[in-house]
Amino acid sequence: MPYHWTPSKEAPQRLELWPYRSLPRRGFAVIILMAFGLIIVPLFPLLGTILLWGLLPFLMIAVAALWWALERSYKDADILEELTFAEESLHLVHTDPKGNRKEWECNPYWAHAEMHQSGGPVPWYVTLTGNGRRVEIGAFLSEEERRALYGELAEALKARRASETAPQA
Repeated sequence: MPYHWTPSKEAPQRLELWPYRSLPRRGFAVIILMAFGLIIVPLFPLLGTILLWGLLPFLMIAVAALWWALERSYKDADILEELTFAEESLHLVHTDPKGNRKEWECNPYWAHAEMHQSGGPVPWYVTLTGNGRRVEIGAFLSEEERRALYGELAEALKARRASETAPQA
């Protein structure tokens, strides 16, 4: 799952979410090398001809375009969301690929997770409501991951409310 809970007795509970990457960096290198190799092999019969120099720039541009597209994909998926359950507040920080941060904070007792099966930018859209605002969380996750996230998030908020209303011994 492209999200991780960090439960701790000393520090506040924290949830980190990031987009799934189906192609790791090692796979990126393999794809580029394979593309380069598959482009070079058919050029062997053209060695020593003027036709090689006519085709070579276009084939190298194709490899460079593949490189650029994969790098752009990595950069566009450089998103991080951090939800922190502090003692008196629930704090969400969304960092986009350009490094811009959006923050939201509310009292965890009044916060609610909501699942919108339709009507959002994606099916099974998860939002947090509190402090007069509704914010999205995990919109970049897959449908199954958003469903699982909603269940875990709703349970964590419910447990937080129960712990605040329980009598202290």
